[in-house]
Amino acid sequence: MLTNARDISKSTAIRFVILLGLVSLFADITYEGARSISGPFLAVLGASGAAVGIVAGFGELLGYGLRLASGLISDRTRRYWALTMIGYAINLLAVPLMALAGRWEIAALLMMAERIGKAIRTPARDAMLSHATHATGRGWGFGLHEAMDQIGAVAGPLLVSAALFVRGEYQAAFAFLAIPAVLAIGTLALARFLYPRPRDLEVASARLEPRGLPKVYWIYLAGAALVAAGFADFPLIAFHFEKNAIAPSSNIPILYAIAMGVDAIAALIFGRLFDQIGLGILAGVTAMSALFAPLVFLGDLPSAVVGMVLWGVGMGAQESILRAAVAEMSSADRRGTAYGIFNTGYGAAWFLGSALMGVLYDAVLPALIAFSVIVQLASAIIFSRVGRTTKRS
Repeated sequence: MLTNARDISKSTAIRFVILLGLVSLFADITYEGARSISGPFLAVLGASGAAVGIVAGFGELLGYGLRLASGLISDRTRRYWALTMIGYAINLLAVPLMALAGRWEIAALLMMAERIGKAIRTPARDAMLSHATHATGRGWGFGLHEAMDQIGAVAGPLLVSAALFVRGEYQAAFAFLAIPAVLAIGTLALARFLYPRPRDLEVASARLEPRGLPKVYWIYLAGAALVAAGFADFPLIAFHFEKNAIAPSSNIPILYAIAMGVDAIAALIFGRLFDQIGLGILAGVTAMSALFAPLVFLGDLPSAVVGMVLWGVGMGAQESILRAAVAEMSSADRRGTAYGIFNTGYGAAWFLGSALMGVLYDAVLPALIAFSVIVQLASAIIFSRVGRTTKRS
């Protein structure tokens, strides 16, 4: 019986995506578990509220801003595996080391190191993943990876909560997170051993391309920046729920877990639809998920639940389709750079939008809602235009 070579390539690519998905699953258990308690931990060590906010915000800025440099380096050196493994090592090992932090300043430095590690490994990892998604379908491959990632994002805080319930100490919870950290690094080493050249999973394109990135990429980046600016951070949403007694404090993490679960399912569904329909699906999803803002900031608990479902839908579509589309708009030898620029622009817009919405929340809440909805609808228009352009191409 003859076996189709394309089927072999696709099954090999799927196995590679699943291996990297397992790495992300264990990694998310580690650092999302840590992020769920890092704020209270800093407070216990004596940090002020302002210090916690600055540390968290600056860490995110580092985590996105450095991706431009790491993306450029990955393309120029072709050391995608090396950068990925170094980044994951810093990203993950910083977490259990927080169990040894006796001062909030040391814990803050470790939190920033965790974000720096993520910045180092993300463009190189996504570039390698993009080669495999050429065979699986861009949207489906990135959607599957995101779904596994979000399983870890849900499990991490729940496991940390259980560890705190048993031991009652933040240090013990951070030490426990060494287990998924080691599992993530071990799985990554296995993937490196089995797939030393992920680029071989993608058939080289014969078409001639101009130097640099195409015009449609920059238009697309503008749309992604707008959706990032208008997408409210969960900490601000949680702050609103707590301040206005929308939900008991103990139930707020459950609302986040619901959103993360929806995120995982949405990533799979919309990733598959992206492969079948194209970028136009992102325009529709963005317009629909923009309705989360009035629901979570103006409604009661039932409205908040619906709003968090829409928030999760938007997050899932962004995490799968946004990355998949970058691969479609860039050649294989410039993909690390494309992801680095994209992540840096996306992260900067997210940071600036979050800061502005925080100010608007304190000043005029309806202005925050209007800003969020209008900016996301504007991004949907841009995605629709880019979708028509890429479809003609």
